[in-house]
Amino acid sequence: MKLPKIDWKKTDGLVPAIVQDARTQQVLMLGYMNAAALKKTLSSKKVTFFSRTKQRLWTKGESSKHFLKVVSVQVDCDNDTLLIKANPEGPTCHRGTVSCFGDEGATGTGFLAHLDSVVAARIKSGDKSSYTVRLVQEGIARCAQKVGEEGVETALAAMKRDNKEFAGEAADLLYHLIVLLRAKKLSLIDAISVLEKRHAPKK
Repeated sequence: MKLPKIDWKKTDGLVPAIVQDARTQQVLMLGYMNAAALKKTLSSKKVTFFSRTKQRLWTKGESSKHFLKVVSVQVDCDNDTLLIKANPEGPTCHRGTVSCFGDEGATGTGFLAHLDSVVAARIKSGDKSSYTVRLVQEGIARCAQKVGEEGVETALAAMKRDNKEFAGEAADLLYHLIVLLRAKKLSLIDAISVLEKRHAPKK
């Protein structure tokens, strides 16, 4: 990763760094970086701040092992604030919550990315008490069949006036599609990437 152009003089050597979950887009925390912290963040791929209280570099997770693995680093239009997208390895906050801004998880479309991660974790666990695990162990054909069934049920529900029922069927379809993607060793991100490429501005 290249070192972003930062106006260190304007900020007295420290810039705020907002950390965002690369998958769910949820804001996880805010810290401060000096040039050394930014350099270490880029080289180690682990978010590292400058602690204003301890007056030293501090890698998030150095004690808890809940590191923030860097995906990308962007600087704002004034060159004095950083936006870091990262994959969290465990809770971000020292209180044990996902975010330092409360214990609410990802919401809106970001929840789909969270659900995708939950499905992956369930499959990896191999816990046969989990419906997700049992479904995947039945094979690709069974997972695909469920997507087909839920697709038909969603279409049929759309023809009714009951939007609550339609929304419920759509939710079932999304869940089973995520399971099928994971059963195929893919993720929701793979499907989203295709959509992003299709809608990218033409050069």
